[in-house]
Amino acid sequence: MSEKTIMLVCAAGMSTSLLVTKMQRAAKDQNIDAKIFATSAAEADSKIENDHPDVLLLGPQVSYMLDDFKKRVAIPVAVINMQDYGMMDGPKVLDQALGLIK
Repeated sequence: MSEKTIMLVCAAGMSTSLLVTKMQRAAKDQNIDAKIFATSAAEADSKIENDHPDVLLLGPQVSYMLDDFKKRVAIPVAVINMQDYGMMDGPKVLDQALGLIK
């Protein structure tokens, strides 16, 4: 499997940093080649343009942006399951992202 780029978006880019770390650990444990990073909603457009993610996951707190992103980008976009986000369940969120890419 070629490297997959997974971008997480939240209000300020801070609350997803722990989740990114847990997703990176899960990817490493599963021998999945993935670039996973988080950004703020304000910086999302420039990150999409520069980093060319394969999938975009929104934190529950910015779920209202889902339809807007779906209209503007040609990649899968989804909201992270609230329970998985709250539990910072890196493996489950990684599975969600990879499932959207396939």
